[in-house]
Amino acid sequence: MDTLHRFIGTDADSILWWQMVIRGVLIFFYTLMLVRFGGRRIFGKNTSFDIVLGVILGSIMSRALTANASFLPTIATATALVSLHWLMGEVAKRSKTFGHLIKGIEVQLVKDGRIIPEALERTNLTEHDLHEALRSRGSTCEVKNVKAAYLERSGSISVISR
Repeated sequence: MDTLHRFIGTDADSILWWQMVIRGVLIFFYTLMLVRFGGRRIFGKNTSFDIVLGVILGSIMSRALTANASFLPTIATATALVSLHWLMGEVAKRSKTFGHLIKGIEVQLVKDGRIIPEALERTNLTEHDLHEALRSRGSTCEVKNVKAAYLERSGSISVISR
């Protein structure tokens, strides 16, 4: 343990520049390994389930980098959180109810060319937001030409043209 402390330092008040560099390199490769283990979804789909892990993981690892938290317990905590994320993802694949609970559900905003006002209200979207999504998809600018539009779990709006 003394050898490890000599290489990475012990606390924020006494850590040397080269110890922080070593910490940074170790944390970089360890976090890369964690993200690879956790799968592409950690930073890919951007549902609230994934964003929370990304924010917490960044925060935890930065504390280990700057020696504001003990190195090994921080690494253990990060590993536990990525493992928990992976496990919850596996459970969500098998249980639709659990998946909806932790990831949310899509909300239909347009059906057969008609806006569903209650859905816009429930999702805090305006018609301007919806029209912007239609224009940005390039498929149509008119709601009447839309078979369906959904606010997806990731926060993006998908559009199915007629």
